[in-house]
Amino acid sequence: MAAAPRERSPFLGLLPLPERNAVVQALRTETVGGLVLLAAAVVALVWANTPWSGVYEQIRDFHFGIPALGLDLSVEHWTADGLLSIFFLVAGIELKRELVVGELRTPATAALPVIAAVCGMIVPAALYAGTVMAGGGSLAGWAVPMATDIAFALAVLAVLSTHLPAALRAFLLTLAVVDDLGAILIIAIFFTSDLNFLALGGAIAGLVIFYLLQRFRVRGWWWYVPLGIVTWALMYNGGVHATVAGVAMGLILRTTRDKGETASPAERTSHVLHPVSAGVAVPLFALFAAGVGVSVASLGEVFTRPEPLGVVLGLVIGKTLGIFAGTYLAARFTRARLNPDLAWADVLALAVLAGIGFTVALLIGELAFPDPAAEQHVKAAVLIGSLIAAVSAAFLIKRRNGTYRRLYEEETRDDDADGIPDIYQRAGTGEH
Repeated sequence: MAAAPRERSPFLGLLPLPERNAVVQALRTETVGGLVLLAAAVVALVWANTPWSGVYEQIRDFHFGIPALGLDLSVEHWTADGLLSIFFLVAGIELKRELVVGELRTPATAALPVIAAVCGMIVPAALYAGTVMAGGGSLAGWAVPMATDIAFALAVLAVLSTHLPAALRAFLLTLAVVDDLGAILIIAIFFTSDLNFLALGGAIAGLVIFYLLQRFRVRGWWWYVPLGIVTWALMYNGGVHATVAGVAMGLILRTTRDKGETASPAERTSHVLHPVSAGVAVPLFALFAAGVGVSVASLGEVFTRPEPLGVVLGLVIGKTLGIFAGTYLAARFTRARLNPDLAWADVLALAVLAGIGFTVALLIGELAFPDPAAEQHVKAAVLIGSLIAAVSAAFLIKRRNGTYRRLYEEETRDDDADGIPDIYQRAGTGEH
């Protein structure tokens, strides 16, 4: 007699234990980094609106580097093109992990978060386009409201002292990972300058060598760090945004462990670079990207000019509609059953929280609007839109925090102190 088919786990239900452990470990670093990011953004805003704003601008615009190699950049550009490459390298590793061992490894588990994330990119872009077309503005910033800033979102959760269950945090993380991939593709395809095919060919050759070193199991940072820096420089000079080199190397790194290995190259690299990315690279980028002058007139222009208004509407309304509608329709289409302990109001709260688009939105804003005045308006819109999304999500999440606390305590209780939550040891659950 054939065995009965295994019942599919409910959507936003209990995560498999290895997946839960990986999510908890990744989000712990992101949360701390998000708090540092939040502090850096506040410092930048305050500094840029004090009598010492001139000092801020002098530091931000100070140039240094190696002109002969085409690397004479301002501090602001070093943080955007250089330090953010570390962020995207870590993002590439996380995407590779999701594709190999995480939620995206099979079509059945990947369909729902991918559809939700794609809808969460398409609807904000469409809403921006509709707004600027109606107001006679520029379509250049269509990609600005498309990305979710996972670190900033987690910082909001940390400030709220919420007890969001691991499944909800994992769903938010997966949305952000797919968002990051979309952002990198957009940057690579739509925001390239005049191409230098010789330098670009050198960057591709560097990535091929990087792959071969991984393929033949060559170990030692002294091979990879110089090669990574050279590949990054060639990518920059090739006319493609240098952060693309970071995500490419992250995707190349091997995620699976060989026999006898305690950690894969991707795991080791992420362990070293994740704290640097979350605690140094992204906050420094925020420090020199978020310093915009705030006045009654400038705030008014955010809501009267079509481009910044499109960004705000895209982040606050577009993200919410896109992710919630995409999730709901995908769940109905795939016949996914929502965790009975949760409600669609919880998905709505996450969709609103995903409207925090800080880091990547600021980066795309800089690329889309070379004119400093337009760039400042769009940056202000990103800050305002992210703030509105954060406050709205905080209200929705706090209303349900009693439920979250109960679920969190159930999934973390370990009465026998063996390091494995008791819920995984009950009959029929195991470790999935």
